[in-house]
Amino acid sequence: MSPTTDSGTQGLSSEARNLHWLLGNLVEEVPGVRSVAVVSSDGLLLLSSDPDAANAGTGGDAAADRTGRPRSPRGSSADLATIVSGIASLTVGAARLMDGGSVKQTMVAMEEGSVFVMSISDGSLLGVHAAPDCDMSVVAYHMALFVGRAGHVLTPELRSELRRTMEDGR
Repeated sequence: MSPTTDSGTQGLSSEARNLHWLLGNLVEEVPGVRSVAVVSSDGLLLLSSDPDAANAGTGGDAAADRTGRPRSPRGSSADLATIVSGIASLTVGAARLMDGGSVKQTMVAMEEGSVFVMSISDGSLLGVHAAPDCDMSVVAYHMALFVGRAGHVLTPELRSELRRTMEDGR
């Protein structure tokens, strides 16, 4: 059972449950993916692969999650959401300065991992933290699939429901 498809999805709309399922599949099916976060256009965490994201603060060292995968920095998808929002802001500003049009995807490769940020059609963002040895093209492909499936259902109503769910978990 994935961290995002447990009893925490009971009482949610079918659209919200579907997004949880899609996110769980992204984490479970793509080798090297450590954590995933969906962030609203205003930087709020909407959906997370971390089952304790709503309760996570600035906890200890990077540890393994229930699947044995190393978790995000400090174990928190809230941290990933902050990073994703910041990266998106910088790249949008850079694209404006360079007359580059809209930003589709950003990738930051580090010695010990990678961070990918992809725009969702409503202005929300999909962020992925992956292992340094991940196949970047596979991660990007699966992110594009998620964005394609999630983009048309991520309505203002669904964003509000997901936001409430994250807040209620605190």
